[in-house]
Amino acid sequence: GYLHLQTIGNSAALASASQLHDTLSTTLPNFRCAGRTIKIYQHPKEFYTTLLAMIRRAKRRIVLSSLYIGTEETELIQTLHSALAANPTLSLSLHLDLLRSTRPESPSTASFLLPLIRSFGEDRVKVHLFRTPKLKGVMAKLVPRRFDEGWGTWHAKIYAIDDEVIVTSDVLVPTSCSGWPSANLNKSYFTDRQDRYLHFRAQPGLTNYMVDYGKTMIPFTHRLSPVDGTSDNYNLVWSNQTAGPMNFESNARDALIGLQDRYKELTKDNAVDNDGCDTTLFPVIQSGVLGMRQEEETIETLFDTLSKSSVPATVDLTSGYFGLYGPYKAKIIASPEHVQWRMVAAGPKANGFFGSKGISGRIPEAYTWFERRFWKTALRAGKISQGENSIIQLNEWERPSWTYHAKGIWVRFGDRSSAPTISLFGSTNLNGRSARLDTELSFLMLTSSPELSRALADEADNIREHATQVDGSTWGAPDRRVRWTTKAMAQAIIGML
Repeated sequence: GYLHLQTIGNSAALASASQLHDTLSTTLPNFRCAGRTIKIYQHPKEFYTTLLAMIRRAKRRIVLSSLYIGTEETELIQTLHSALAANPTLSLSLHLDLLRSTRPESPSTASFLLPLIRSFGEDRVKVHLFRTPKLKGVMAKLVPRRFDEGWGTWHAKIYAIDDEVIVTSDVLVPTSCSGWPSANLNKSYFTDRQDRYLHFRAQPGLTNYMVDYGKTMIPFTHRLSPVDGTSDNYNLVWSNQTAGPMNFESNARDALIGLQDRYKELTKDNAVDNDGCDTTLFPVIQSGVLGMRQEEETIETLFDTLSKSSVPATVDLTSGYFGLYGPYKAKIIASPEHVQWRMVAAGPKANGFFGSKGISGRIPEAYTWFERRFWKTALRAGKISQGENSIIQLNEWERPSWTYHAKGIWVRFGDRSSAPTISLFGSTNLNGRSARLDTELSFLMLTSSPELSRALADEADNIREHATQVDGSTWGAPDRRVRWTTKAMAQAIIGML
């Protein structure tokens, strides 16, 4: 049975949460922990300071997964170097995206990491680079390098060190104000970017799972290997003897299904309350290019559960790049009136591409168009009204000199003053690109911990503090005009944004 939701205090709400828990437990692994061991950071500096401290005290393993590592992030690399030098039994594994990490720039992420490998050897420092199999053949030769990430990336952001792990939502940034959106460990990420940061302390089972997630994908990645006698030359080594670098989709899908099935068996007894565990996490893998659709299935199960329940619920949903995946949008529009949706998108100035040159500069304008289309659809469905009582409320986040990249879902049963007991967090942007192209790892969390629920409430409320509700006048403002050429561009690449 499901953990005791004392904080809900409503039998119908408890029944809905229990049904959701039991449904997900049939298909997904589940990890139990005490809510008091989970720390939610509100500011990027807190995350960065904690990450460096975790690296400095590492004893056995450091496993970092991101889109890429920004080449200006020398403090992070120096901290990794010092930790490895101080402890000869410590190992480092990096899981990154190949196309983003090997961009023709000086230095690239790949060349930036070579000194670490040379200093400690490929046995202790392993860099695994995932390349989407979606971009191949003639198209791979025609697409400019700055746009090739549009065909999919390695998107999971997890920082596992010994038996603790931090999970963040992806950070999408332009490099030198150009190119494709990029999720990274980048200097500005740690200072002026609104994101989500959940720190799970003393969680060996959960951390082992995240480490194994990366290991499962190693056979489908290239290993970064320095070329002897050079400072910045490298080889990308593909060692899989059963699948080629452009044709491994079914093999990788089978491996990921095997990972989930193995951990589902290992965690099948976790449904029983023990040792004060009041929080359950379900890991969901989404990779449209590999045929993994667990995020879609999980989110649709969540939305259906809320719609069928008789209990009022408030759902806070946010994505810095607001282009909701079609099936999610349809379920939100069709949901009954007892479910209220409060959505936060990045305002144009908080979009990571605001002020970019070239075609990238049109991206904030394109997201204005996506927002406006969703808002008008909700208006026609009778779900939009002004004020806090609007069934669907769309807000835009802006904070001077900051960019916005937070994403996820928070569910509160009862009135809006209650605290969330369900949250989705991780790498998904909740859009078509996340569903179809990127390889994602996210988590659905259910909790009865009053302490964790309050922290989730503070997290969502802090985001809403800098958000303003949009209305019809928003779209009529001169600076929100969307040119027809932008609409044509956005329509052509809508699945890549």
